[in-house]
Amino acid sequence: LGQKGWPKRSCPTGVFLLDLKNNDLKLRPATFTNDSCYLPPLRHPAVCSFSASQGGEITQYLIHGGKTPNNEISHKLYIMTMAFPVNKRFSLCCSEKDLAGDVPEARYGHSMNVVFSRGKNAVVMFGGRSYMPLNQRTTENWNNVIDCEPLVYLIDLQFGCSTSFNLRELQDGLSFHVSLARNDTVYIFGGHSLGNNFRPPNVYKIKVDLPLGSPAVSCTVINSKISFSSSIVTQTSPDEFVIVGGYESDSQKRLICNGVFLDDETIDIQEIETPDWTGEIKHSKTWFGADMGKGAVLFGIPVDNKHQSTDCSFFFYVLNFGD
Repeated sequence: LGQKGWPKRSCPTGVFLLDLKNNDLKLRPATFTNDSCYLPPLRHPAVCSFSASQGGEITQYLIHGGKTPNNEISHKLYIMTMAFPVNKRFSLCCSEKDLAGDVPEARYGHSMNVVFSRGKNAVVMFGGRSYMPLNQRTTENWNNVIDCEPLVYLIDLQFGCSTSFNLRELQDGLSFHVSLARNDTVYIFGGHSLGNNFRPPNVYKIKVDLPLGSPAVSCTVINSKISFSSSIVTQTSPDEFVIVGGYESDSQKRLICNGVFLDDETIDIQEIETPDWTGEIKHSKTWFGADMGKGAVLFGIPVDNKHQSTDCSFFFYVLNFGD
């Protein structure tokens, strides 16, 4: 959801290992191997897990874009893997992946998902915001951002090739949406269009075909009657997901939850039982968090130190929709 502020110098990358035991949450800076490239702190990058085969073990994490502490927007794609533990301490290995072809421009607030078709895999990238073109930037609008073009990028990680697709169903730029992948299809929910200040109540069903020749991408628009931005999606079973959190407007948090049920032909979206939110969550103006996997979501809210007798900067909560 995008926390404001940057990590202390003790964690220059902003990557933490999370340890949760008996309701005691500990965050400790991650250790990187000596051959890792530098990974700067990034705000609102696109992140996804990657496995070489469908349903296989997750072996890598992909990180693209995001804002740096210098207010620059990154165009780089990083691949992060877990190194073998040494002295019972886990280390991460981070490498930068060069792309050729239709290389996505620098952006943040976008999404990445992995799809599988005909025994092959590909990464689907969509959405986001970026700065205005350099020849249009002036002193007055230097930090103004715009929607990226609504192109769908298909990335072959093995060969480092990127191909863009301009689909007529995607007319407006979109960012801070949620996305989920099932087999050869990516579903885009919610999001915010900066150009017209609108949160579209649509689901974009992007289907990918990976034959021996050129790949094909198609899009179907489905009206979902729900609109939101900056929400979190977590998977509870192979065909079931939950969307939680986010915002209904710039000043209104979204406190309801929706279940998403998929099969090969249909998508069913239903409102499900709402958690018993604490008073701190209800009254907080902002919140942030992430999917922890297996139906669990981590939420954080800033602490109002004027009214709380604590030295903590944030309250953290774990919301579990899994078994």
